[in-house]
Amino acid sequence: MKAFSKLRQGALMLVLGVGIAGFAGPSSAATDGTSFNLPVETVADYLYALIEADREVYTKHVVERLQNKGVVVASENWEEKNTLPLPAQFLMESGRVVAKKGLGIQYRLISLWPINKRNGASSEFEKIGLGTILTHPTKPYTAFVKEGGARYFQAVYPDLAVAQACIGCHNSHPDSPKRDFKINDVMGGIVISIPVK
Repeated sequence: MKAFSKLRQGALMLVLGVGIAGFAGPSSAATDGTSFNLPVETVADYLYALIEADREVYTKHVVERLQNKGVVVASENWEEKNTLPLPAQFLMESGRVVAKKGLGIQYRLISLWPINKRNGASSEFEKIGLGTILTHPTKPYTAFVKEGGARYFQAVYPDLAVAQACIGCHNSHPDSPKRDFKINDVMGGIVISIPVK
């Protein structure tokens, strides 16, 4: 799992480095001397693709597989109970690790129906974004926003129910405000925030 995490972090840093340099800084030079710029929207799409791939692999090939074989379970109190983190917790922990890198990049889960109230929308942008992806889940809701004097590109991407483990947890959790999720339903959103100049 550590090797997978290091590989994932390396790929994420490569995307961030190329994308941020291409969008906010000088052009990046290819080996043949040509230069290129990536729009910040493309960088956000790349980040989302990595985040979603990691989450799906962790959910289906680690959590569900090991639970179905009776090897280990995932639980909310994973640190105290010596279990696996839930897929949502895995994503949130990954987001905290990336935030500590000092790049200004942040991502987290939000929902209109959060089990943990901290995962509700914390801004008008996030509230509108969640409503928009609920009715139009094929594209992110995006905007340039200012926070604390800094300018950011933010995007809210749909967070889909990709596995029975996600649905079972949300539909049966005592603190869940919604209990009728089905496969591929929008359960919430992944907010990605990228600093821009």
